[in-house]
Amino acid sequence: MTISTPKTIQIFLPTGDPQGIRVAEITTRIVQAIEVPRKLLPDFIAMPESGQVAVYFLFGQGEDGASQKLYIGQTGDLRKRLAKHNKEKDFWQRAVVLISRTNSLTQTHALFLEWLCIQQAKAIGRYQAENGNDGSKPHTPAPLEADCHEIFDTGRTLLATLGYPVFKSLSSSEGQPSKDTELFYCNRAGTKAVGEYTEEGFVVLKGSVGRGTVSKAHLQRAYAKHREALMQEDKVALEDGVLVFKEDVLFGTPSGAAAVIVGSAANGWREWKNDKGVTLDELKRGNGSATTDE
Repeated sequence: MTISTPKTIQIFLPTGDPQGIRVAEITTRIVQAIEVPRKLLPDFIAMPESGQVAVYFLFGQGEDGASQKLYIGQTGDLRKRLAKHNKEKDFWQRAVVLISRTNSLTQTHALFLEWLCIQQAKAIGRYQAENGNDGSKPHTPAPLEADCHEIFDTGRTLLATLGYPVFKSLSSSEGQPSKDTELFYCNRAGTKAVGEYTEEGFVVLKGSVGRGTVSKAHLQRAYAKHREALMQEDKVALEDGVLVFKEDVLFGTPSGAAAVIVGSAANGWREWKNDKGVTLDELKRGNGSATTDE
């Protein structure tokens, strides 16, 4: 599990527009993350920072408007590479570029970081990978590899700060629940699901089982579409008549998670209970009974 420590992060707005180009850095480190809206790519290319060796991330949405896509690359000619992606790749709306404030990244750093980032992003699974393959680990001298892991740690924090938690595990336990992990269970007839209430919403953990059928009359259309999208993304699958979660899945609300699992309308604040049978509502909202389904 990643150990978090206090940090001071500075975000600079070159044009003063918080929706425009943003430059983020941890004040004691040399790595910068520069977020660039696609429309402002010419402005970034005119900046001196665009002339460096870099690792970059292209973010966009799937055709369904729900899934999130990501492409990870590296280059010694950032201006040319991003201009090429602007012409040839349709899916992305924003790019985030990792560079060194001291212009000290080498091509060796970039190749290893690209490989490491692709491996980690696919292992976490928050984004649909647009990279064609995982690549192979490049030969990297031990001192440079150590540098890369430190750069990666900084980049992970900066990306999350800018709103792209590419390398943040969905659950606090990162797939290995400890005795301190607070788990909740949904065991309505035909289901056997385990989840965790997090800062981002509610995470249903890998291996959870939901109903294989849905009640079309009682399952909200948005939840039905979400369930179908999860199946198309191969995050859940129908196996032997039940719905099986093949990986951790984040939902915006406890009720959304419960509805997808039970295949019908559900108040997640009441459905999710700890191992003592106490509802999520009682534990987190202090209510004797839930009155809303949000």
